[in-house]
Amino acid sequence: MGWSTSQLADLAGTTLRTIRHYHDVGLLAEPERRSNGYKSYGVPHLVRVLRIKRLTDLGLSLTQIAKLGDGDEHPGEALRELDAELAATIERLQRIRVELALILRQEAPTDLPPDIAATVAEANLSPQDRAATVVIAQLLSPEALATYNEVLRSHLKDIAIVEFDNLPADADKETRQRLADRMSALPYVQEMRAAFPDVVGMYGDSPRGEKFATQTMAKVMVELYNEAQIDVLIRMNG
Repeated sequence: MGWSTSQLADLAGTTLRTIRHYHDVGLLAEPERRSNGYKSYGVPHLVRVLRIKRLTDLGLSLTQIAKLGDGDEHPGEALRELDAELAATIERLQRIRVELALILRQEAPTDLPPDIAATVAEANLSPQDRAATVVIAQLLSPEALATYNEVLRSHLKDIAIVEFDNLPADADKETRQRLADRMSALPYVQEMRAAFPDVVGMYGDSPRGEKFATQTMAKVMVELYNEAQIDVLIRMNG
C-alpha cells in the first residue's frame, strides 16, 4: 500500500501545501488513486520530492528544476551555473561588508561613496553644499570624483564661506561682488579651479553624459541656492 499525501509530506520533511504546489507547477506527477479516491504515492514520488527539496535547499529555483526534467540525477551544468552565481553573490556581500565596516568605523553618511563620505563628514559643509556634493558624486566619473574628493579635503569653513551660506537673496551687487572676490582668493577654491578649469568640463566624462550632468546640476543649484548666492558663483567663474 502506498503513502497518503500527508504521509509523503511527513517522510520528505515538507508540508501538504508544498506537495500540492509541486503538483500544480508540474514538478510532481499525480499518483494513482485508491478505490476510495485517495492518492497513493510510491517510492518514485518520495525520491522525486526529496530531490526537489534538496535542489531548492542548494539554491535552484523551481523553474530551473522543472527544466532539468526527471532523469538528470546530477545536473552538472545547472549546479556549475548556480556555483558561479553564488560566488558572485559572496563577492558582492564581501564588498558590502568592507564598505559597512568603513562606514561604521568612520561614522560616515550612507548617501555617498565611502571615500568621499569620510571627507564630507570632516569638511563641515553647509546643508546646501552637502546636498550638492551628494548629487555631484553621482554624476562624476570615478577619476573625476577622486580628484574632487582630494580637493575637498582642503575645504575650510572660512568666514567668506560662512557669509556666502547666510547671504540673503536681496543682497546688493556690491556685496555680491566683494564676496565673489574674497571667495575666489580662497586656497580651496583655487585648488578646485586648478583641478577643473572648466566647470562644465568636469562632467565631460560623466557616465550619464555631459549634457545630462550639467542640466541636472543647473536644476540642483537653482533649488539649493538663492538668487544672490547663484550670482556670486557666476561672478566667481566670470
